Amino acid sequence: MLNNLGLIVLLLLVIVLGVVYALQNYYYSSAQQYLYTKINSVSSVLTRYAQDDDVNFSAELRSTLENFSDKDKMELMAIDSRGRVLLTSSGFPPAADAPMPDYQALMDGEEGYWVGTINDEKMMAVSVDISGISTEYNAIRVITSLRQIDGAMGTYVTVIAVGCILIVGLLLLTGTYFVNSIVRPITVINETTKKFAKGDFSDRIEKQTEDEIGDLSDSINHMAAALASTEAMKNEFISSVSHELRTPLTAIKGWAETLAYDVDKETMQKGVRVIQNETERLSEMVEELLDFSRMQSGRFSLQRVKMDLLAELGDAVLIYAEKARRENIRIIYHEPDMLPFVNGDKNRIRQVFINIIDNAIKYSNEGSTVTVSAEAVGSKIQVMVTDNGVGISKQDLPRVKTKFFKANQTRRGSGIGLAVADEIITMHGGTLKIDSELGVGTSVTITLPAMMEPAGNTGETTQKGN
Repeated sequence: MLNNLGLIVLLLLVIVLGVVYALQNYYYSSAQQYLYTKINSVSSVLTRYAQDDDVNFSAELRSTLENFSDKDKMELMAIDSRGRVLLTSSGFPPAADAPMPDYQALMDGEEGYWVGTINDEKMMAVSVDISGISTEYNAIRVITSLRQIDGAMGTYVTVIAVGCILIVGLLLLTGTYFVNSIVRPITVINETTKKFAKGDFSDRIEKQTEDEIGDLSDSINHMAAALASTEAMKNEFISSVSHELRTPLTAIKGWAETLAYDVDKETMQKGVRVIQNETERLSEMVEELLDFSRMQSGRFSLQRVKMDLLAELGDAVLIYAEKARRENIRIIYHEPDMLPFVNGDKNRIRQVFINIIDNAIKYSNEGSTVTVSAEAVGSKIQVMVTDNGVGISKQDLPRVKTKFFKANQTRRGSGIGLAVADEIITMHGGTLKIDSELGVGTSVTITLPAMMEPAGNTGETTQKGN
């Protein structure tokens, strides 16, 4: 504001000086023109007197000066051939040392015009040569005070200065208001965002105006709400992962301590089986976490080959058939006779199928049914996994593919499996769609582009970038 105000003051100063200079030139030029008009009029009269042989030129000159009509505004003088003022319209000769630069300029062949100061008073004088009509006199001179003109100029300058001061004052008031309207909200925003940086998302910025600052406040409040939600989900994720890791570790530790003693063969086999299962479970969880880390850092890659989608889907169903049987959940697999090949990463696609089927079993109750089917639809392949389990509420459904989010905290899982699965399918150029109704069940539809012609590249790598 101060920089802008300084620039405006400088601009106004330049404008004022320009206006004052223009006004002074105008008034001084007008006064000069007026003086020349008067003295040329007198010179014309004297010329006529000089041409008349019956007229006494000196007497008429004296009479003309004595009867000068503007003697109250200016003084008319007659200067002899030796440069002395012999006659004046006022009747009082000037001081002997009174300056007459205009007369000296006239005698030097220049314009007989002068503006200067006499006895602290600004004066203007013009001289006209009459030596051609008189042998006794060289010139006539008229001089006047510029006090009235300077007084009028002073009035104008005062009015302009007052106007400029009012303008600057108005600019200062409006500028202060405008700057405060920006600085104060930004100060509040700055203090609030510092709290956000420290992890405190409880505060919100009060929207004071319906402008860009108000929109910024809304955006920051929305960001804070999103960060708070993400922070909460992250904390839940850490708690959930800690619990998920603790459970198999506890089982492994317990059975390892049990097997350290002499046990019968049946107990030994059961313990080893539990340790193997829990170790595999831990391995899957760690791999899932590593995949999520790679996805976040942009290092998540695919090794694409020409692959049979049915083979990977069948393996995934087979992997969970025994688990579903143990939990009294029925898996129905409608396997088609043939499907087009897919250019994709076999391990990643199987990981998606395993994750989706595992979720279907995980969120189904005893006695439920999980249906798996696949079909070709145009140039795409659709895989559907449907269950009649607990379902997902309408509020949670849009967020189930968000990292760290778990719709049901009572069921096992880290909350990142669907986020990884969705990223894998997206990198294959497909979609992962979830439809669900709370208490009715969930349907997951995976759509992947089919290969319309034989794949020529069996080693293509796709890298996910930020």
